[in-house]
Amino acid sequence: MADFYTQFSCIFDVGSAENAARAEMIRGEFAAELDRDEGENLGFGMEVDQESGPGVLWIHSDEYGSPEHVIRFVLCCAADLKLAGLWGFTWSHSCSKPRIDAFGGGAHVLDLSAGATVADIDCGNFVYEQLARAEGDIQIAASEGKGGQP
Repeated sequence: MADFYTQFSCIFDVGSAENAARAEMIRGEFAAELDRDEGENLGFGMEVDQESGPGVLWIHSDEYGSPEHVIRFVLCCAADLKLAGLWGFTWSHSCSKPRIDAFGGGAHVLDLSAGATVADIDCGNFVYEQLARAEGDIQIAASEGKGGQP
């Protein structure tokens, strides 16, 4: 049997020790909401990264992380703490054994003041979209008599 992992490690600067304490409260509220409404456990760990500063949070997952939970949490913090600017992170999907479609990852960039996604990518979807586009280009070229395979 194979084990599947989603892992990440990122920094989220909330500006001050007071904001970090409030972020911890938001994290607890979010975890309770996930449990109550969706029957899920919070998909990340979090600590203040004292080496980087009293308002810098280290968000991470050792094995079974949820990028969606991180995004929702960061957006909640941004709205509550009136944060601005861009923030983003990356994650990986891996597996303990070779399996088709078991490896990949993604990235997400947020505009904190707008509470919106600026850009995101899922590596698996990216590959399939590129292959589908290339297949479509070959079909179009063939139908226009410009080469390609019919």
